[in-house]
Amino acid sequence: MDKKNIVILGSTGSIGKSALDVIGKHSERFRVRALAANSNVDLIEEQYHRFLPDYICLVDKKAASELKSRLSSNNVTIFAGEEELIKLASIENADLILNAVVGAAGLRVSLETLKFGRELALANKESLVVGGPLFARLCEKTGAQVLPIDSEHSAIWQAKLAGREEEIRSLILTSSGGPFRTLEADKFDAITVEQALDHPTWKMGPKISIDSATLANKGLEVIEAAILFSMPIDKIKVVVHPQSIIHSMVEFVDSSVIAQLSVPDMRLPISYALFYPERVESDFGKIDWTKLPPLTFEEPDFDRFPALKTAFEVAGTGGTAPALFNASNEVAVEAFLSKKIKFVEIFGIIRSTIEEIDIVNDPDLDQIIDADRQAREFAGKMTEKLAC
Repeated sequence: MDKKNIVILGSTGSIGKSALDVIGKHSERFRVRALAANSNVDLIEEQYHRFLPDYICLVDKKAASELKSRLSSNNVTIFAGEEELIKLASIENADLILNAVVGAAGLRVSLETLKFGRELALANKESLVVGGPLFARLCEKTGAQVLPIDSEHSAIWQAKLAGREEEIRSLILTSSGGPFRTLEADKFDAITVEQALDHPTWKMGPKISIDSATLANKGLEVIEAAILFSMPIDKIKVVVHPQSIIHSMVEFVDSSVIAQLSVPDMRLPISYALFYPERVESDFGKIDWTKLPPLTFEEPDFDRFPALKTAFEVAGTGGTAPALFNASNEVAVEAFLSKKIKFVEIFGIIRSTIEEIDIVNDPDLDQIIDADRQAREFAGKMTEKLAC
């Protein structure tokens, strides 16, 4: 069997490291053609010596220069900067591009991958949220396929196989509820960065941890599900499931509900995407049914977590509205992590940005990029005022 050639974008982050762990356990099935990261020279050097890719890109140009010095005697091409990162989507003989770049920066790489008709294993939900209007057109034109890596969307992808598209009544995304699921609303004003970073289920990077605390992350997943599965927003639901064993569900018209369950382990949805349509033997996420806690479910509280409510509205609006949501959230989260604004002020910045900036209904890439720019500028000015 020929090896599948893989490009890992975001290889030093949690998703990238998990993907390389899977690939390392199946070295007879995969070859790593390229790795990319932001600036972690030490880790990507380690990854190079283990997987021997032909290409490496570091977005931070100073870090790329240092890596070139360290690997000067090795047979590897090193790229630097965001523009050269995009080149990795079009290198020769790449079969699958795994995009785990953080934030909207992953959009152009995703689009470039689809343009070349390649499989896109997508962990960068922001690129689909922002560029959703363009994804379907490119996939239809080139035959490219988007393989979701988020545990929730992977669960829906798997559960949908139990019936026909027209038999689906609803998609049900599960949410852990984050670290403030039971915190009273009058205490939100005092939430600290350290508290918000302490997720009860997953160990993640700072940006996604804050998004999980505000439930903006679940909101992004709602928008993503609507785009990825071509599903009207009134057929998408969110249910809070603190144990995070059921990763999402599909309800069919006969009221049967098909769910995908596992102990939280991102290597499971990553494996499903890398090997699709095959399943392979593994213990990732294996459940000991005799030791499971009781599984509970709750309605999400839209009053305490208004970012989730706004995301449903944005998904229904479409056009550049999701880009405005995503960009303003990124700016607000960065300001909160820098301790310039309060936790509760993240919500107001998102809402005000969407209300202030005109929405384009059927945008092209330039209009999406412009909407992203406008949203960042507006949200940035709001954070400056709030920080005074």
